[in-house]
Amino acid sequence: MKVIVIGAGTGGLCLAHGLKQSGIDVAVYERDRTRRDGLQGYRVGIDPDGSRALHACLPKELFDTFVATCARAPRYGNMLTERLTEVLSLDSGPVSADPLKSEKSVSRMTMRQVLLTGLEDVVHFGKVFTRYTHEDDGTVTAHFEDGTTATGDLLVAADGSHSRVRRQYLPHARLEESGLVGVTGKLLLTEETRRLLPPKAIEGVSMIFAPGGYNCILHVMEFKWDHEGELKNGIGGDDAELLAAWPGLNFDNTRDYIMWGFAGATRNLPADVLRKGGPELHRMVMELTGRWHPNLRKLFAMTDPTTCFPLSIRTSVPIPQWESSNVTLLGDAIHTMTPGRGVGANTALRDAALLRRNLVAVRDGETSVLEAVRAYETKMIEYGFDAVMQSRQQMSGDDPIHRPVLGRLMLAAMRTGMRVVNHLPPVKRRMAEAQARYRGADRDDF
Repeated sequence: MKVIVIGAGTGGLCLAHGLKQSGIDVAVYERDRTRRDGLQGYRVGIDPDGSRALHACLPKELFDTFVATCARAPRYGNMLTERLTEVLSLDSGPVSADPLKSEKSVSRMTMRQVLLTGLEDVVHFGKVFTRYTHEDDGTVTAHFEDGTTATGDLLVAADGSHSRVRRQYLPHARLEESGLVGVTGKLLLTEETRRLLPPKAIEGVSMIFAPGGYNCILHVMEFKWDHEGELKNGIGGDDAELLAAWPGLNFDNTRDYIMWGFAGATRNLPADVLRKGGPELHRMVMELTGRWHPNLRKLFAMTDPTTCFPLSIRTSVPIPQWESSNVTLLGDAIHTMTPGRGVGANTALRDAALLRRNLVAVRDGETSVLEAVRAYETKMIEYGFDAVMQSRQQMSGDDPIHRPVLGRLMLAAMRTGMRVVNHLPPVKRRMAEAQARYRGADRDDF
């Protein structure tokens, strides 16, 4: 059995590791030209679902390296006003010593380098997928812009929300706009920038809700290496050995940073927001936050404008299960979701681990490729589209909070409710436990 994976993103690379570990022939075809290309350094949260999937698919030493390269895990989930006043803060407690049960903060760039490690003979760069064809012998062939082809027993679309495989295979599976646009930026974490945020914001993930429906998320990323790439004082033992031996550090320029993501309803932003460059987006955020706390204003002002980019927040429209074949999909290629619940990458990893397990059963003669794919798709469609719908509920430009008068009333009511809860420890504890369950804390399976 040979498996062709289109796309070297989080899910595709996790699947490739799992198949390679299982002795299954796999090849990944990636449109980026080099290992240095691709996502640059912004945060992704890996929950217990994601950690279990990575543990199941990666070699032990590489999984340990993944854990060692994570940033300090967030302890608090904060809700703040644009004046940096706390309205609610959930304490997740001490970070679990079990790497399969803890929440993790990861640089996308770092994670990409971890997942590319050990797949040098598997990943083929500079391969832009154009179409696939089915062969008479039951195999499937992928065609690329450079005229080359690759043939295998199964083709897996891991090529993201703009998936060309999906457009050919499931042309009725569409994306729709959420009515929201985000702008992301980042700046180095220094003693000066650290002083701009409250201690709980430094130690957690913070969401700011402001008038006009505007919001901003703040992530603080602190790693085990310093701005020169050297291990920080006090880092030793296994982590030091793993990082010293990890070749991915040669390709990773991630250093401690603060990341922010500003968002608002499309109708409340300039019509050409998605065509604006970094400096223009930077100016726009500065203009829209004129009444925010001076510390937040300074944080935005100190951001390198070239790190800013726009994001049209889109979501998949769930579709009924289709007839399975030797083409299948994982991650954003089939269930793109808003960042409302923060589980997009984790769902892709869950896909990878489940598909890998089913294909091992094919290797062992327990089932056929089509039966394995059907079982995978049946389960993936259920949890994947459920995550899509729950994430969509959290983020919609049609929400009344984005309207001038009604929005202010809703914002005031929301803040009042959060302040009440903030003084009720048992309620806060139950909220934190419910969030942990949703993110797979008590799940034993993929």
